[in-house]
Amino acid sequence: MRILLMGASGFIGSAVAARLRREGHQIIGVGRSGGAEAARVAVDRWVRLDLRQATEPAVWAPHLSGIDAVVNCAGTLQDSPRDDTARVHDAAPAALWQACETAGVRRVIQMSALGVDRPASRFSATKRRGDAALEASQLDWVILRPSVVLGRAAYGGSALFRGLAALPVLPRAPEAGALDVVQLDDVVDTVALLLRPGAPSRLTLDLAGPERLSFEELVGRYRAWLGWKPARLISAPGFAMGFAYRVGDLIAWLGWRPPIRTTARREIVRGATADAGAWRGATGIEPQALSAALAAEPASVQERWFARLYLLKPVAIGVFALFWLLTGLVSLGPGYELAAEYMRRGGGGALSEPSVIAGGITDILVACGIAWRRTSKLALWAALGVSIGYIVAGTILLHELWRDPLGPMMKIWPILALNLVCLAILDER
Repeated sequence: MRILLMGASGFIGSAVAARLRREGHQIIGVGRSGGAEAARVAVDRWVRLDLRQATEPAVWAPHLSGIDAVVNCAGTLQDSPRDDTARVHDAAPAALWQACETAGVRRVIQMSALGVDRPASRFSATKRRGDAALEASQLDWVILRPSVVLGRAAYGGSALFRGLAALPVLPRAPEAGALDVVQLDDVVDTVALLLRPGAPSRLTLDLAGPERLSFEELVGRYRAWLGWKPARLISAPGFAMGFAYRVGDLIAWLGWRPPIRTTARREIVRGATADAGAWRGATGIEPQALSAALAAEPASVQERWFARLYLLKPVAIGVFALFWLLTGLVSLGPGYELAAEYMRRGGGGALSEPSVIAGGITDILVACGIAWRRTSKLALWAALGVSIGYIVAGTILLHELWRDPLGPMMKIWPILALNLVCLAILDER
């Protein structure tokens, strides 16, 4: 079959692409990313398309020629400058369903989410509207509603559980509902089965695992898998947790996608549980429990590195951006005269003060570039270059700084190291 796969670079979509391609299907991947990220996905051809701009059937029509089936794995947690839940979950899919009817593409598999029939947030409400548009169509559709999906790869909530598992002290989440987590492999197997000739259609299946866990139990399972003793549980004040979610919202408006946001809180409170009997009956799949999945693949050192670095990543990038911001502000403020004097001692002459101003502004621009997700990689490379430039300029103009007991030149080296660490862990997927 020739399959159009939306959200092909995502956590679920990339796994679906790899499985279907192994079965001999031709995969046309759709996503707004390109370059290296798209190259990592197992597709035969890549269509770069931003779903926020694909809300008319005419946009989809050119991509449906020769297509036998459509699988929609696209999704986004919360509105931000990078994401629009209404367009991604509702308007764009609805336009695609209309285009499929016109083009004669019959088979559609829609990846929704468990609990959208009782929406707790804009995420689940818009997902539900996308489902309703498909149900109202004349297509041979299947809607899959998985619980929290976990797998060997990690992104979003599945990555957060591992990051929390690395904490020796874990804040309780008394408001969190129970979770029937489901394994990524079982979700992918379901998609593959439902694309086969004679597979059932026009049905909605809840994909829920056989093991019902609380939030703390789930994190505890991962901590044990990683080989660490149980964490100490503490009760965090409600206002502290609320503040953490609001900080996540703020970070999202800088273009990042933190899993801890107010939408996540609403979805976690509702929980994700369901009876998977219809799923088992329609496919014959016996979903795997988390404990069995973890036991089948022992944690490696890479897993422990990831878990420890996951929550350190925002700290490292935030501290680094703050460092550059404060350096620039100090240069233009209380440290201005001292910096200008250093330049004059080094022979800067009439350019001393303009050089200090230019340096301060550069530092502030680097800080803003690191904080803004879209420019963070470029800004980190710029920071690396500026740091090396400071070493060279300082050595030429004020070589005695190498003998300064406070070590202003020596301290650039750990800054360079942190810069390289931030670059190494910058990727989101």
